[in-house]
Amino acid sequence: MLNKLSLNKINIIALIAGISTLLLIAISVFVPWWQFIIGKPTVAQISFSPVNFNFTLLGTSMATPLIWATNLACFLTLASGGIIMLIYSLKPNKSYSKKLLGFGYKQPVVAVILFVIELIALTIVASSVAGFNVPLQGAGVLQIPQSMTQGSGVNVSVNVIAALEWPFYFAIIVAGLCITTRLYQPKKLTTMEPSGPFVSMNN
Repeated sequence: MLNKLSLNKINIIALIAGISTLLLIAISVFVPWWQFIIGKPTVAQISFSPVNFNFTLLGTSMATPLIWATNLACFLTLASGGIIMLIYSLKPNKSYSKKLLGFGYKQPVVAVILFVIELIALTIVASSVAGFNVPLQGAGVLQIPQSMTQGSGVNVSVNVIAALEWPFYFAIIVAGLCITTRLYQPKKLTTMEPSGPFVSMNN
């Protein structure tokens, strides 16, 4: 009876969302959300997720302290969101629970939104500044502007492949779980039953 009562106090959706968020972080460290490959054989490659950005040129990885710091900040923010969601799932009816949920559920949602914005911004900047038409998904041909070939008049093009990898779609599912938890939370609170003994007023 006690075990059943304890289980009823757990927000199962929030628990799944919290575990999924932490799992997403672990996956995203090793598997990118988006990958862009230039040339065949590969000349350059971009592997991008909110917690790991890697740019490789001719087999050499290019990294900067700013990118490393940004990845670390995203990692810690997502991790704190996942942990807080787990805490909320175990204590969904406490006075402070709404604040926990208010912070925790937003982190995966914000990560997905910012990731999409950054990808779109990347294509716009590459097109307007360098003249590159960068695809977000699928294979294509990248035409090198003649201004970058020292006016030789030779048309240079390379094959490119861009792909949104499966962790991106998993991130959308995680964000959906977090939003569902937020929408479910008011209902959870309003259907709460008194935890103390009930004393009848009838004689």
